[in-house]
Amino acid sequence: MNYLWAFMILIGIIYGAFHGTLPDITVAAMDSAKEAITLCITMMGVMSFWVGIMKIAEKTGIIEGAAKKMSPILAFFFPNIPRNHPANRYIATNMIANIFGLGWAATPAGL
Repeated sequence: MNYLWAFMILIGIIYGAFHGTLPDITVAAMDSAKEAITLCITMMGVMSFWVGIMKIAEKTGIIEGAAKKMSPILAFFFPNIPRNHPANRYIATNMIANIFGLGWAATPAGL
């Protein structure tokens, strides 16, 4: 798969060189790198916040209570996982986070 991406980037650079748009490719690459860094910093802040919230919820017993309340649903969807397995807590918190619409910020709940 990495060869495919490298091939597509190389073809784009060669095409840009033959059509005289190489400076535009450089500008686009720099703008994309800037956006990627900004996205990473934003995601790091949001993910750190929600990981902290999940740790607080775990220590106060909220996650355990939610997993117990959701145990019939979890047993239906995941019949091979034993009832008191730790994975049920993480699955329950991830499901709750997605229900609340946290989107990609729900990832720490599942981790």
